[in-house]
Amino acid sequence: MAQLWGGRFTKETDQLVYNFNASLSFDQKLYKQDITGSMAHAAMLAKQGILTQQEKEEITAGLQEILKDIEEGKLEFSPEYEDIHSFVESNLIAKKGEVGKKLHTGRSRNDQVALDMKLYVRDEISEIDGLLKELLTSLLHIMKENLHTYMPGFTHLQKAQPVTVAHHFGAYFEMFKRDRSRMQDVKKRLNLCPLGSGALAGTTYPLDRAYTAQLLGFDGPTLNSMDSVADRDYLIELLSGLSTIMMHLSRFCEEIILWNSNEYQFVEIDDGYSTGSSIMPQKKNPDIAELVRGKTGRVYGALMSMLTTMKGIPLAYNKDMQEDKEFTFDAIDTVKGCIALFNGMISTMEFKKENMENSAKNGFTNATDAADYLVNHGVAFRDAHGIVGRLVLFCIEKNCSLDDLTLAEYQEISPVFQEDIYEAISMKNCVEKRNTIGAPGTEAMKEVIGIQEKYLEEN
Repeated sequence: MAQLWGGRFTKETDQLVYNFNASLSFDQKLYKQDITGSMAHAAMLAKQGILTQQEKEEITAGLQEILKDIEEGKLEFSPEYEDIHSFVESNLIAKKGEVGKKLHTGRSRNDQVALDMKLYVRDEISEIDGLLKELLTSLLHIMKENLHTYMPGFTHLQKAQPVTVAHHFGAYFEMFKRDRSRMQDVKKRLNLCPLGSGALAGTTYPLDRAYTAQLLGFDGPTLNSMDSVADRDYLIELLSGLSTIMMHLSRFCEEIILWNSNEYQFVEIDDGYSTGSSIMPQKKNPDIAELVRGKTGRVYGALMSMLTTMKGIPLAYNKDMQEDKEFTFDAIDTVKGCIALFNGMISTMEFKKENMENSAKNGFTNATDAADYLVNHGVAFRDAHGIVGRLVLFCIEKNCSLDDLTLAEYQEISPVFQEDIYEAISMKNCVEKRNTIGAPGTEAMKEVIGIQEKYLEEN
């Protein structure tokens, strides 16, 4: 089990220690990034005259062969290699002989893994952004189709005022829109290239770090070699952003779970996103929504693990940092899967519009509008508030809604009420009168939808 770093040692590493130390079982995910970074490094070494052009071409051809062999299944990740870096380099040497040994000139595994993780995260952020954009597109479609689908809006989980499905889903549109922005912030801050930092103190070789950064699509090289190999801030930011995405998905799932219940009956989840009970034949369970809600804790755990790992590490690189990969990979995969499944679930979900509107009526969500009616007829708001409170109490005792009261019953509590009270407190009027930007009225929502359409076109 000879290692690439074995010259200093007089005996081989104990097998148990080797297994504990090895990372190929999980960092093999970085093979594309490791090979991409190595090709850029070889190109820079040739540019600087550290490698000949012939050597660079041989190394590049060997790396391309390794990439092709991995992707075609001809080359498997064997546990005899400690990590992805030694796997690639050993196979390069096996293919190209002595010239393969020159690839590692002017770099360390410390700056190499820092590069690989940045490249990987950058690629994954682009994929997550694409999934979020697809979700936003679905939300916008639902908003357009449900401008007049009335439902109760809640505060404290109590029915408060009537809104629409378009307005409610628009709130989540804003959340996921911010999530995309957060991911782009992470991408922007991580986009400096650590390669060339060496183990911690750079190298005596005349590297052109700016050229390497340019080849790999970075904004430039990092400016401190110690920070370059010890920085995992971008992973903490990434995991924080992923945790926020999951929090938003979980809140949405919680609502859908409630709406799907027998008590609410606001939505019908498609059979493809539900399961039954092994014992109760009447059950149709919102399993996807529940699993997304459950997996939120898994992503939170990754963030806390990363913060805990980093909190006591002195400069520069320490082996503890190897713990950054497994839970980051898992969190990324979890979030991607959850976004995709959630998108499928809401895209196929049916809204029970009549139930939603009746729920809004029966929850006195139009009580504020009844008070506003009195105010518009000269009653002080505080007095109007008290009058409508008495009306609500009367309705509760009678087991009816405000819409069901007769005009005589209204006038028994306040003679100010006239026949037009019914129009004033209709669900349609309660919503349509609210047309300040951000409110649920149709004109306000159409303006917002136009803004969101433009956002998706430009981003």
